[in-house]
Amino acid sequence: MSKIAKVSLIVEDYDRAIDWFTRCLGFELVEDIAMGNKRWVVVAPAGGGAQLVLARAVNAQQSAMIGAQGGGRVWLFYEVDDFATAHAHMLAMGVEFEEEPRHEPYGAVAVFKDLYGNRWDLLAKALPLPPKQPTE
Repeated sequence: MSKIAKVSLIVEDYDRAIDWFTRCLGFELVEDIAMGNKRWVVVAPAGGGAQLVLARAVNAQQSAMIGAQGGGRVWLFYEVDDFATAHAHMLAMGVEFEEEPRHEPYGAVAVFKDLYGNRWDLLAKALPLPPKQPTE
């Protein structure tokens, strides 16, 4: 089996990022290991899926990429089972949404920004259509 297990997200501060992802998105802190002047910090959605490695910027080039890793595009997708509950929780936590939720053929979606300005989709996939019944 092969999979993309982790994606690195450049952050300004480990603790601030851990707080935001765990409080606002309900992610779990998977690992936080001190490694000299840096840390190995991993957060993940409670239900599983790809994990985020929160990587603190260590130079000007990396700092310039904070909040811009997707080049202004939505590049991260937070998929939930209960869109309405997740959306309401995120609003209550002060998460900035760029739009009202909308329905697309692939599901319910709304674009939001994380604490650094990276653009994400909050997404609940559409239920598959039942198989077509034969017509007589």
